[in-house]
Amino acid sequence: MKKIPIAGPGYQYLIPVALITLLAYGISGYLFPLFLLFTLFVAFFFRDPVRKPPGGNDLILAPADGRIVKIEKVYEDNFLQGEAIKIRIFLSIFDVHINRSPFRGTIPFQQHIPGRFLPAFKEEAALENERNLIGILTEEGRILVVQIAGKVARRIVTWIKTGDFVEPGMPIGMIKFGSCTEIYLPTDVIINVKEGDRVRGGETILGEFQRDGKKINS
Repeated sequence: MKKIPIAGPGYQYLIPVALITLLAYGISGYLFPLFLLFTLFVAFFFRDPVRKPPGGNDLILAPADGRIVKIEKVYEDNFLQGEAIKIRIFLSIFDVHINRSPFRGTIPFQQHIPGRFLPAFKEEAALENERNLIGILTEEGRILVVQIAGKVARRIVTWIKTGDFVEPGMPIGMIKFGSCTEIYLPTDVIINVKEGDRVRGGETILGEFQRDGKKINS
């Protein structure tokens, strides 16, 4: 897992802005504070904090920071191909935008779907906006993570490819500037969160797999 404070894609924004800020320092005492604040904001947005996944081999972790705006049972026909529990997480521009693997497993499925750029908090954004689907095949079942672009976030970055193996909490990508992340889980998963909860990617436990009607970790 990376242990740098700024996510890689952020440097293409941070370096030019920092250079302009230095130029403003020598040219204008009025513009310098504004550019300095903007530079600090860019660094803040692309921060990549170290996260420590909790102990437990079968805990399903949040794939993103943000607020849970919807938990519902749906039919997922891309990877799970059956009924699933969908958890929708909205990320504001102030949240960490690194997406993380919710569980250990391999990546047998990825699909990028072009689309619109509606505000990410809207329900129809999940079906109409540009998005990237990442399927994780685990020993306990299938999990699908969906990165959804928003009105401002028009760039989805993915750092993994089909065939890769991922660990819980491992960075798998990011969405630039405000967005939404969804996770689809098997219906027999025990959900530990509710709508309105705030979660931290790679740390908050969304749910647990169960076997024979019992939690695996109990």
